Amino acid sequence: VQLVESGGGLVQPGGSLRLSCAASGLPLNFYTISWFRQAPGKEREGVSCINIRKGYTSYVDFVKGRFTISRDNAKDTVYLQMDSLKPEDTAVYYCAADGQLGNGCRLDYRVMDHWGKGTLVTVSS
Repeated sequence: VQLVESGGGLVQPGGSLRLSCAASGLPLNFYTISWFRQAPGKEREGVSCINIRKGYTSYVDFVKGRFTISRDNAKDTVYLQMDSLKPEDTAVYYCAADGQLGNGCRLDYRVMDHWGKGTLVTVSS
């Protein structure tokens, strides 16, 4: 089982990035996928998640209207489109898989079953 994030980088405030989370050995229909982020000196926090089987998505308030989570089943990949980026969005972004399926998805880092290694997003002028 492997999750690999990509797409991070340096972007100016107001810019956009699309992060990818590629899954191998992990059929996405049997997991929910969540994005988390962790800034230096801060606790890891949930950003967005998707329940592919139920077509359910969730976002935390501070990214609503700016970030969009989606999936490409053929590629076993989940994306996080990030628009209108702010300096406070600077963090390492991680994707994680949660094997407890229900009708929704969770943004609690303590219950995730599998993690990627993260990709750094820096928003700065």
